[in-house]
Amino acid sequence: MNKIKVDITIVGAGLTGLTLAWYLTRAGKKVLLLDKNSRIGGAVETVCENGFVFEKGPNTGVIGTAEIVELFNDLKDKIQVVVPVAASKNRWIWKKGKWHDLPSGHKGITTPLFSLKDKLRMLGEPFRKPGTNPDETLAHMVERRLGHSFLDYAVDPFVSGIYAGDPYKLVTRYALPKLYNLEQKYGSFLVGAHKKRKEPKTELEKKVTREVFSVKGGLGNLVNALANEIGTENILLNISALQINPTENGFNCVFQQKHQEVCIVSEKVITTCDGKSLPAILKFIPSDLLNDASNAEYARVIQVVAGYNHWEGINLNAFGGLVPSIEKRDILGVLFPSSLFLSRAPQGGALLSIFIGGINKPEFFYKDDQEIESMVLSEIKEMLNCSAKPDLLKIFRYEKAIPQYEKSTTARLQAVERIQTNYRGLILAGNLRDGIGMADRVKQAKQIAQQIIQQS
Repeated sequence: MNKIKVDITIVGAGLTGLTLAWYLTRAGKKVLLLDKNSRIGGAVETVCENGFVFEKGPNTGVIGTAEIVELFNDLKDKIQVVVPVAASKNRWIWKKGKWHDLPSGHKGITTPLFSLKDKLRMLGEPFRKPGTNPDETLAHMVERRLGHSFLDYAVDPFVSGIYAGDPYKLVTRYALPKLYNLEQKYGSFLVGAHKKRKEPKTELEKKVTREVFSVKGGLGNLVNALANEIGTENILLNISALQINPTENGFNCVFQQKHQEVCIVSEKVITTCDGKSLPAILKFIPSDLLNDASNAEYARVIQVVAGYNHWEGINLNAFGGLVPSIEKRDILGVLFPSSLFLSRAPQGGALLSIFIGGINKPEFFYKDDQEIESMVLSEIKEMLNCSAKPDLLKIFRYEKAIPQYEKSTTARLQAVERIQTNYRGLILAGNLRDGIGMADRVKQAKQIAQQIIQQS
């Protein structure tokens, strides 16, 4: 058996694991990063093919935390962060056979998306009492404060775009904690948002713009930059049969790689993999505790990438379009990456990312590629007025795409805390807690790294 000693072992070479490894390495820690896949990046993967640059995983992130601002600053000589062109910042919502702009500010009064009753009801939103149920779902909170049409034509499609989830199942304080805190702290979404804008900000906080971002050449360049800084010698890929066990002074991580058994000895182990993978690698933890820690339900999602050398449909002058559940279409929504960022499609062409399935349509995941292609082309024809066959069409399936922060999240977080208390040096990270966005992943990683460094 090949035995290697390091300070910290990190399981999972996605954005969380790579960010963790980079900050710990910079602090002088000897870190080894393990991944079962043949490539780094986890869900993040950029492909360049026939003049198109597309993402197989997340298409964009949001500059939503100070930590991701700091990461970009730390990597400023390695990557170029890009934000959408101004003309593409509109968000479309599908209603009764056509697209409508998702309104902001006073435009909410004139939009056809919301009922007159709910528009008038919105005027009374600042005067409604905050909710008292900590496990109130997002749907019930929105119905209580704004009305059903806001749920149907704003929140439901937004949740589809972020979680591929169900607002009647997602618990607000976990799924959208900033929205929950606006009501709890200020008593109102509208008043809270206004007061937040007026609060003094540090120079760093001013850079948390909440703008959408990508990286020049694709998000793959972000994870590649991190991996290059960590050093390929500190990343082991294609591992299998991983078993983690506690020892007197830390942990042993035993696995197979290239038909050899390898043992990594370290004081600390940090897992960043999905929750469903934990029972197989942490068998020493009591099953009832581990079952709670890994209880997240995951949305099954299909992404279809369609590229056109010459676009003949409607003008794609938007970020993309979201489809409310009430409209009963076959897709969750569509993004327009070639409208957002330069050089994602040939001049005069277009690149689309279409999303299918989600938590309320799990059966779609099992449709064959021919059914999926036919479904998508039909929707593109009707919704985007393009009947041309795409020059590029790729179908990607994600069985564990997005964890759902539902009522079970309370038990999960409590179990994670108990495990980390009972087994000092073991940290359960990743998107099973602390949010699912790229900014959330970077924030979690940097905070864990800082805690470890400070304890040294």
